[in-house]
Amino acid sequence: MIMNPDFIEHIGIAVKSLKQAIPFYERVLGLSCYAIEDVVDQKVKTAFFKLGQTKIELIEAMDSSSPIAKFIEKRGEGMHHIAFAVNGLEHKLSEAENLGLRLIDKKPRKGAEGLDIAFLHPASTMGVLMEFCEKKE
Repeated sequence: MIMNPDFIEHIGIAVKSLKQAIPFYERVLGLSCYAIEDVVDQKVKTAFFKLGQTKIELIEAMDSSSPIAKFIEKRGEGMHHIAFAVNGLEHKLSEAENLGLRLIDKKPRKGAEGLDIAFLHPASTMGVLMEFCEKKE
């Protein structure tokens, strides 16, 4: 079965400092940061920029135990994940599992901007951390 995402919801980029990264994206790319949000259960602070229908999400670790801190320590700053907008997130996770993909999240959880999110493990997605997002109306 095919996942059929609706569009690229956002591209997540791990940064050491939002304070340094936000001005870069504003000055160099001419984008405007429209939201900064703490996602406490994931131990991250996020900043969002809109580019057409797609968003860029900058992600800063709130402490050294955050997965983003570990990512930066291991790989440095840079692209962390690509997020796809889907409808029926729980069903998509079931489909992914049926395809033999490794799930990081077996059930959706709350992410930034009030989205329900779930990640697929990069070991089963050719090295790319993939996130499925669903906006509940």
